[in-house]
Amino acid sequence: MKWNDLLAAVGAEPLFETGLLLVGDVDRADVVRQLSRWTASGKLVQVRRGLYAFGADQARGLRTAAPDEIANRLVPGSYVSTSSVLARAGLIPEYVPVTTSITTGRPRRYVTPLGTFVYRHVRPTMFWGFETVESAPGVRAYVAAPEKALIDLLYLERDAADPAYLKELRIQNLDRLRLDVLETMALRCGEKRVLVAVSQIAQMAHDERTSYVTWTSHGEGVSR
Repeated sequence: MKWNDLLAAVGAEPLFETGLLLVGDVDRADVVRQLSRWTASGKLVQVRRGLYAFGADQARGLRTAAPDEIANRLVPGSYVSTSSVLARAGLIPEYVPVTTSITTGRPRRYVTPLGTFVYRHVRPTMFWGFETVESAPGVRAYVAAPEKALIDLLYLERDAADPAYLKELRIQNLDRLRLDVLETMALRCGEKRVLVAVSQIAQMAHDERTSYVTWTSHGEGVSR
């Protein structure tokens, strides 16, 4: 296989799998050998066995693979969730360098040249609440709704119902949460710690709204 053969087969996709190159009358051993050589030279990056991306020099002019897209491709049948979604939605203040996903398979962690990707296991009855979103121009990936991302996080944390944990989580911008959706999701989840935590979060949102109304009613923050 020649480099131009690879480009013709892959097109403009920033990620591709070995299987794409093994269609038709090809020498499998030659394909595998060339992929190994191109990876060693830096022309390709092996994200995991069988999944490749173009190296920095070769990727010029191509669309860059988005973290959500990589996460979905690394473990098919997963969706991005928990702190990755919460940080993006502005619901927690921290920058989150790791992309965390939910899977019904075994937990995994991939440290790749394109980032670190963590997969957390949930039972099949918890595998819902995500949608296909455009996470970057031309890129669609499975990502949890912010409310489900929070439910997933609370479900996975044993101390979720502990007020100290919620304080440490530092949830902010509670007005961005659809509390009715969050409470419905907590009921569907059915875990006591999740129900208790969501009740506390709803109270936090109520207190935040009350505080804001009181503050504005006294003329605070109003330009004069």
